Amino acid sequence: MKSGTVMLIGRPNVGKSTLVNNIIGQKVAITSPKPQTTRFAIEALYEDPRGQIIFVDTPGIFNKATDALSKKINSQTLQTLGDKIDLVLYIVDPTRKRDFEEAKVLGIVRKIDKPKILVVNKEDEEQKYLPQYKFLESEFDSVVSVSALKRKNIKTLLDTIFEKLPEGEALIDKKDYIYPALNMDSTVFIAELIREKLFLQLRREVPYTATVVVDEIKERNDSLTYIRARILTTTDVYKKMIIGAGGKRIKEFGSMARVELEGATGRKIYLDITVEVDKHWMQTMA
Repeated sequence: MKSGTVMLIGRPNVGKSTLVNNIIGQKVAITSPKPQTTRFAIEALYEDPRGQIIFVDTPGIFNKATDALSKKINSQTLQTLGDKIDLVLYIVDPTRKRDFEEAKVLGIVRKIDKPKILVVNKEDEEQKYLPQYKFLESEFDSVVSVSALKRKNIKTLLDTIFEKLPEGEALIDKKDYIYPALNMDSTVFIAELIREKLFLQLRREVPYTATVVVDEIKERNDSLTYIRARILTTTDVYKKMIIGAGGKRIKEFGSMARVELEGATGRKIYLDITVEVDKHWMQTMA
């Protein structure tokens, strides 16, 4: 059988998390139209008769890291590169112009001495800047064009990955893991899902000043699970924006999270969310 660890790398918002989710067939990493949604490397298992692949979805590497949290995201991404990997997927988005962030990521990719696949994403959209990426093709072992969102050419990508992975034993026993992400427990999974809905509901910089902490998960009966979570943000202004007039906004994204959790668990969910101001959460969690 074939087996190996495959790392996805790219600048923010190129579709890495969407690609992993659609390869695995269920949500592993949260997604939103906003960049820098993923804050830590997420590991997920894909398995079929050919073998096993552990996908590592890294946070997007961005050029300017000013706050402690952003610096941590960049440093964790770079640390992941030093771990054992067998193959690299370099994801690019030709609907966007190449810039300094892209150059930074490409410079890192060039230093990795592993087989590499150039994955050209967003085939379903107008790829206005595709000529800016064409010169890269000669540097990679293979090139695959996909639409992560529409699941186009996912099979071709998987075929190409398996071709390049080494023969080996099974990496893990799938039955030992409850959640789709191998390195994520229930509290982290729920916190990330709530944070995704917050990202989708709020605009501008507010989502980047907020995080979610799950304090309690309790099964109250055979069908109902109680979850208590806190959203931490940095100012009273952001707190008011997250809650919304008359609590409307927090009810909206709380309801979205509850519905998705019920679908994932098959249980009724009572989701108790509060919002607190913690000016220093980025430093304490970084």
